Amino acid sequence: MFYWLLKFVFPGPFMHLVNRPKAEGVENIPVDGPAILAGNHLSFTDWLFTPLASPRRITYLAKAEYFTTPGLKGRLQKWFFAGAGQYPIDRSGADAAESALNTARKLLGEGRLVGLYPEGTRSPDGRLYKGKTGVARLALETGVPVIPVALIGTDEVCPPGPFKWRARKVTVKFGAPIDFSRYEGMGGNRFVERAVTDEIMYELMRMGEQEYVDVYASSLKKGAPADARPDADRMPETLAG
Repeated sequence: MFYWLLKFVFPGPFMHLVNRPKAEGVENIPVDGPAILAGNHLSFTDWLFTPLASPRRITYLAKAEYFTTPGLKGRLQKWFFAGAGQYPIDRSGADAAESALNTARKLLGEGRLVGLYPEGTRSPDGRLYKGKTGVARLALETGVPVIPVALIGTDEVCPPGPFKWRARKVTVKFGAPIDFSRYEGMGGNRFVERAVTDEIMYELMRMGEQEYVDVYASSLKKGAPADARPDADRMPETLAG
């Protein structure tokens, strides 16, 4: 219920008024059944604008910190994210990636739309960064279609830094579902998973007209050199950003 209140009572109407979001390719979202919505990640507001444009509910996996912050702020934050249908994932420990994948598998098994951000974290500069292969592994193991979702303008609505909301126009593009059935039974092959991930990122680059950078955004945020090639490639540091 709270999810639909967010969409149709607040902040949905506010976002329509201030940002005039335009949705393209809505017909590519299946009427029912599971699918993975793989999007670029420009802003904290991405997970608000994408559901606003979708006729079906989208579930995102959110970092556990959103649910465990102490104090009144933490309780309000937990209430907000839980009410919006977000699922917490623990990013600490060696089993974090597998735990996130298991949660996503469960949600897809229930026939849901699951939203993921292959970049793993928000772009620091508006460019599209290398995708991590968790999305490919999930797609190959479950056999569900992957719908690329390109957001345009959300980084201008809510740029990195202190929170602010600007009156900028937003476009949400839902691409045609990508069928990876030709790789059936090849989940776990890191070369296949990289090929699948790169195909998704190419489609996001084409749809969003972003410059592509073949490094992980998370490595830049941690101060690694721009030509770094981290080995950890399975799963984003967070799926909700």
